[in-house]
Amino acid sequence: MIKVAVCGANGKMGREVVSAVKGAEDMELTARIDIICGEFNSIEKAHEEREIDVLVDFTQPQSIYENAKYCLNNKINMVIGTTGLKDEQIEELKELSNKNKTACFIAPNFSTGAVLMMMFAKTAAKYFNNAEIIELHHNQKKDAPSGTAIRTAKMMAEVNENFTSGNCAEVETIEGSRGGTSYNNIHIHSVRMPGFMASQEVIFGANGQTLKIRHDSTTRDCYMPGVLLAVRYIFDKGGFVYGLDNIL
Repeated sequence: MIKVAVCGANGKMGREVVSAVKGAEDMELTARIDIICGEFNSIEKAHEEREIDVLVDFTQPQSIYENAKYCLNNKINMVIGTTGLKDEQIEELKELSNKNKTACFIAPNFSTGAVLMMMFAKTAAKYFNNAEIIELHHNQKKDAPSGTAIRTAKMMAEVNENFTSGNCAEVETIEGSRGGTSYNNIHIHSVRMPGFMASQEVIFGANGQTLKIRHDSTTRDCYMPGVLLAVRYIFDKGGFVYGLDNIL
């Protein structure tokens, strides 16, 4: 049995992970960690009292980096679903994972459909020199742009050097109206409002045509197969992995 702890266990995603782990025949939920009404209010407390093979973290952008450093420095394998990590932080976690021989799996999105959307976008990016990303989330999401949008842009930038080919010189009469400019000039637009959970659309353009690739998550249980897949993967194989697409 894989002994799993969930950090952020009382959050919306955390509750889904707790339920999924409890329903998995090859896993045992050993600790619920949450600063509000958790079985444990810190990873350190849970680590002292319970055996943990894999810790799954769905907390907040402001806490995930320190949580991850503690786990990797204390031989706790980790699956990270919390977004908001910066590129340099991810690189440091990769170094800690390798140095301490402790597994770390980071995924901006655990939905199979969202991962396929990213993979399809990367394929399309080879053939279009103009592209933008629109991501839409509920108004309680703190980080922008989303981890999924950042990951998508990175994957697209691996196969094309510039996504504003032929654009005229632009002047924003309202600052930010063109969104944020990310890797290789991919503009990312973030929408935050009630009524959405998580959606993303990648728009490609060329003379006389557009291509739109879109994914919508309507309930949080769509992420759970991917979370359990990541837990099993790092328990069996170890190492550092960034992105669910690397193990599908």
